[in-house]
Amino acid sequence: MEMKKAQTIKSTPLLGAHFSIVKGLHNALYEARAHGCTALQIFTKNAQTWKERSLMPDEIDQFEQARAATGITAIAAHTSYLINLTAVEKQKHTSSCRALEQELVRSSMLNIPFVVLHPGSHMDRGQDDGIRRIAESINRILDHISDLKTRLLLETTAGQGSSVGHTFEQLASIMHKVEKKDAVGFCLDTSHIFAAGYDIRTPSAYQKTINIFDAVAGLGHLDLIHLNDSKKELGSRVDRHEHIGRGCIGLQAFELFMNDHRFQDIPKIIETPKQHDGKDYDQVNLSTLRNLMIS
Repeated sequence: MEMKKAQTIKSTPLLGAHFSIVKGLHNALYEARAHGCTALQIFTKNAQTWKERSLMPDEIDQFEQARAATGITAIAAHTSYLINLTAVEKQKHTSSCRALEQELVRSSMLNIPFVVLHPGSHMDRGQDDGIRRIAESINRILDHISDLKTRLLLETTAGQGSSVGHTFEQLASIMHKVEKKDAVGFCLDTSHIFAAGYDIRTPSAYQKTINIFDAVAGLGHLDLIHLNDSKKELGSRVDRHEHIGRGCIGLQAFELFMNDHRFQDIPKIIETPKQHDGKDYDQVNLSTLRNLMIS
């Protein structure tokens, strides 16, 4: 009798994309399910304006119903791009702190587990001053929120201009100065760390970079990964995302991330270019990543 060849069953990864809320917060969850996702990222408001929004009870109910219907619980909200906790101008700093506080409040009301933040730009006052101001701002904001249900994730940055967070040491230093450490974690963006000078293109380079992150910041504090290829070369310090495998990083790095057992339970989100010429590139990039899984 001929023995049947053993089949390799691929596990289902916590994988998703950033989806629009134009048709409603809840619709992003259904859009994620339509793409076969088990995770997603959203804005809870217009990311290009200071204008805040209050959640209506029916919005919260619809979001909860959509979460139950889709089974997607690995959700992240991304803060407004306008926020800069190191802003020198008093009004800009005040607006930034208020915007972050409101984002944390909205996400807590929606039971979204993670809020992703670009730490800020020190505006030529030096990284030490920037790190101090970011941590002090976070401490004040967290003290204002009585029922926090979400974790604030400091995202690695590409190092453009005077941005803070392009070295693992900078992120670790911010967390060290945050008083409520359980309320803060990290989000690692592949395009950003590559642009910042951390190579991940080969198994040896990948392992070296992940080991450095672990030693400096701690993998135990890593809660989310953004999987993006880079339009720019290693160490360019320019933040430009590209389709998976079509940029300067290449496919092998993403195969390593998708098959690293240490990241099995960490949600992975793509922020790659969207539709073009009628083609759904979210589906293309998600399929590329799923096909990279070995087991």
